[in-house]
Amino acid sequence: MKRCNNNPLISPNDVAPSRHDFHVEGIFNCGVCRYQDETLLICRVSESAGFTESSVRVPVMTHEDGRPAMSVVEVKKSDHPNWNFSDSRSVSIKTPGGRRMIYLTSFSHLRIARSKDGVHFTVDDAPMIQPETPEETWGMEDPRVTQIGDTYYINYTAVSPHGPATALLSTKDFVRFERQGIIFAPENKDVVIFPEKIGGKYYALNRPVSHDFSAPEMWICESPDLIHWGNQRHFCGVPETGWENGRVGGGAVPFYTEKGWIEIYHAADRSNRYCLGAMLLDAQNPQKILARTEAPILQPEAPYETNGFFHNTVFTCGCWQNGNNVVLYYGAGDDKICRADFTLDEIYRALKI
Repeated sequence: MKRCNNNPLISPNDVAPSRHDFHVEGIFNCGVCRYQDETLLICRVSESAGFTESSVRVPVMTHEDGRPAMSVVEVKKSDHPNWNFSDSRSVSIKTPGGRRMIYLTSFSHLRIARSKDGVHFTVDDAPMIQPETPEETWGMEDPRVTQIGDTYYINYTAVSPHGPATALLSTKDFVRFERQGIIFAPENKDVVIFPEKIGGKYYALNRPVSHDFSAPEMWICESPDLIHWGNQRHFCGVPETGWENGRVGGGAVPFYTEKGWIEIYHAADRSNRYCLGAMLLDAQNPQKILARTEAPILQPEAPYETNGFFHNTVFTCGCWQNGNNVVLYYGAGDDKICRADFTLDEIYRALKI
């Protein structure tokens, strides 16, 4: 693995805010594709309405006369002494009944970054698409891009007080987008869709969450049309010890090789240190894991990974394969985009049966 010498490729200072009174906190966790002669990153851009020592101003989308509109809720620490303000990503409290109430400290939308060489990127001045549905009241996060034929399917996490769900967009030109709606109800995220049918069916990895019974783990399911998903089966669990003993979820869209499907996934330990691993899946039966890396193939070590909006984090939503080369784009510190290059041979050597 080789980190790009230009890392970080894109930082918050490279992004124009969507509103004059918003501050860009991060650009990270991007889906990746090649379109015409460019590398496109479909980025998550996170914006805040301001922090002070005494309060957090929370951006929230509301609906006025049936149309989406942005508003800001101020959460004062003095008014909520029992609330937890320790996580930079949210403020929360547990109710007497055990339910967790939460506000996100930032609001995310999707935006395109473009490059001819895959290293030097220009970020569009305006969002690619803005949140507008009730399921996106708290934003759009962590897009993945799956190309099937001449159509690009972009699945992303739609966040609202109902919880994180997974929604789907489609486009042929990255100008006009068709909303396909929610494809996985809350709480389900980290969805990656395989780029072709296998045995006449589409497959996807997803991560439903049962807070009462288990840690967040990966499942696999099938679909005839990318909209209706079923036949869910447990796919990959969380071990008791090690770098992935806190949670595990899909990362980049799987890509096909002569040995089978390669999936680069993310995992976190119980201290919320996020790393990346890889697994090899059977070509005709992708629910079968043939081999898996024992150690991370990428872990937070560089200063831009160990420090950020959320420290000690590397997280991917996309890569692209070109022969023996694998170009991985990843979020670092939950606020910037970086690149690392692998060879297939290196990944194969790291896999253990």
